[in-house]
Order: sequence, then C-alpha cells, then structure tokens
Amino acid sequence: MAEIGTNGTASSGAPAAPAAVRANGIAPSARPARPRRRHITTLMSMGAVVLLPVCALAFYLWVVAADQFASTVGFSVRKEEVGSTMELLGGITALSGSSSSDTDILYEYIQSQKMVSLLDERLDLRSLWSKPSFDPVFAYDEDGTIEDLISYWSDMVRIYYDSGSGLMEVRVLAFDPDDAQLISREIYAESSAMINELSAVARADAVRYASEELDTAVERLKAAREAITRFRNENRLVDPTADLQTQAGLLGTLQAQLAEALIELDLLRETSQGSDPRILNAERRVDVIQKRIDAEQRKRGITSSSENEASNTFSTLVGEYERLIVDREFAEQTYVSSLAARDASLAEARRQTRYLAAHIQPTLAERSLFPQRLTILGLFALFMFMAWSIMALVIYSLRDRR
Repeated sequence: MAEIGTNGTASSGAPAAPAAVRANGIAPSARPARPRRRHITTLMSMGAVVLLPVCALAFYLWVVAADQFASTVGFSVRKEEVGSTMELLGGITALSGSSSSDTDILYEYIQSQKMVSLLDERLDLRSLWSKPSFDPVFAYDEDGTIEDLISYWSDMVRIYYDSGSGLMEVRVLAFDPDDAQLISREIYAESSAMINELSAVARADAVRYASEELDTAVERLKAAREAITRFRNENRLVDPTADLQTQAGLLGTLQAQLAEALIELDLLRETSQGSDPRILNAERRVDVIQKRIDAEQRKRGITSSSENEASNTFSTLVGEYERLIVDREFAEQTYVSSLAARDASLAEARRQTRYLAAHIQPTLAERSLFPQRLTILGLFALFMFMAWSIMALVIYSLRDRR
C-alpha cells in the first residue's frame, strides 16, 4: 500500500494530485473546452452556405440590381343608377348587367395575353423593361417570347382587387418613373375601352331585340286590323255592337206594340160580335207584329229558323266581331309596349350607363422603392440559415448514430 506522508500527500509510487485537489480537496467536474476540428468545420460550412451567399446577394442588390419605380392607379366600374323616363313610366328594367361581374371580367382581362400584346405593340414593353442590360435577374430579356413577356408582366404588374367593394388597384413597376406612369395610364385607358365595348355590345343587343319585338308587334297589329276590315266588308257592318243595340231597341218597341195589340184584341172580343171586322184587323195586326218579332229574334240568334240560318245569326256575328276587337286591342297594347321598349333601348344606347371611374390617377414616383433589398436579403438569409441548420442537424444525428 502507498504510504501517506505527514503532509497528507501520497508517497512515491502514487500519481501526483492536481493543483485543484491540493488547493481545496475537490476534483474538477469537466475539462476545459478546446476548439476541435469538427467545430471549425461547422463554422466554415456556415460561412460557405450562409455568409458567402448572403454577402453575394447583398453585393448584387446594392451594387448591380437596378432601381425600380412604382406607379399606382386605382379604379372601379361604375353603373348609372338613374333610369330613363321611359323606364320610369313603363317599368322597363335596366339593360346593363351588374358592375361586380364587369369588375371580375376586367380583373381577368388585365392579366390576359391580349392586354399584354396590345400594350407591347403600343409602348414596346420589351424595350422599356430591358433597359438595365447589366441586371441579369430583374431586367427582361428582350429576345423573349410572348409567353415570357406574360410571365414577366405578372411580376411587374400586380393587381389588388376587393370583390366586396368592387375597387381595383394596379401597381406597375419599371426602371424609369415616367415609364411606370405611362404603362399604368395605358392599362387604365385600355380597361376603360374594354368596359365601353362591353356596354356597347349590350346596348346594341338590347336595341336589336327591341326592334325585332317592335316589328313583330307591328305585323300583329296590321293583321288584326285587316281581319276587322275584312269582317266589315263581308258582313256589311261597321259596328255590330251598335247594330245590336239598335236591334234590341226595335225588338223592345215591337214587343210593346204586340202587348197593346193583344190588349186591344181581347177588348174587341169581349165587347163585339165574332163577325166584327175590327177583330179580324186586330188579329192580322197581332200576326204581323209577331212575325216581325220572330224575324228580329232569328237575326239576333235567339231562335233558329227552319232554313238553318243559325250560323249567320246576329249573335254569331257579334261574337266574332268581339273576338276580333280583343285581338286588335291586345295587338295595340303589345305595339305600345314594344315601342316604349325600343325608345328606352335607344335612349340607353345614346348615353353611357357603365364607365370606369379612377379614384387614384396614375402616380409618378419620386424615389425607388423596389426591389425591396432589405426584405429580400433578410428572407434569403433566414432561408439559408434554416437550410444550413437542418443540414448540420442531420449530419450530427448521423454521426451520433455510429
């Protein structure tokens, strides 16, 4: 066994105790940390994966990337709410559709190839957006196809649309403030022309439909009037209803005369002999009046004659005439309604019921706000750091499993 000296230390043959043990009698819990090769490798990988790309991007954004200027225009599709005089009198509904659907169409139209092609032909967008030739990322390649231009358009032209209020705002980016304002003006002008074209097509369709309805109503009215004229010529009657009133008055008079003749005949029979010639005359008078009443009743259709004249009775003529009158009145009402609709459609065609109203005129930028360098750099640095962190964790986890 090792001997213990008088000073409490181990004798020869035992290892020397650390200085900390000699000082207080307690051994240290861990050795002091020293940088190792894996630590240096991790820091170098962070510099290669995170710091160098971030510095390269910062150099590009602040030294190479060209400034971009923004121009904003805001507008909405407005619809004239006040109806025309013909609409107020005749209850004719508005000819144009709702403004919200027009705004939805406009939203899609601004992003369409037709809009891009029209503005490229008018302004030469390829040249405007390819001005900074030293910028390989944000500048447009002038040799690109129309599909490339549409894709670049979606990056440089942003549309903000509130479907609830119908307000639309368009932000245009360009490398010159005047170019950005010019593009936004042309977008507003072309959008207004498209809305006017939609309104013109709707108004033209409404006028054509109203004119066709009016032509049909005119032909119906002509046919109804010709039928009445033909009826009058065939039956030699201008107004059968007036003739019917006359016939009714005549029949009433004959019936009153018949009653008086019968009373007179009864009195003669009671006061005179059967051979009295006055009785014979009275009987003849009663027979004549009765025959006349029967004839008038046959004309009115109350009774039918043995010669089968029921088809030509006066009541049949009156019924046919009333049917023709009803057809004519319906044709006249249809004609009046069609004429009012045609006049209303012409009034609508002469005025602009839908138009594009700008609540923000195309603005002119005084300083560059794009590209958003700090935002882009921060997001890129965060993404690269997260990618590096995930890579480091994966490597360390695989190392610990071995």
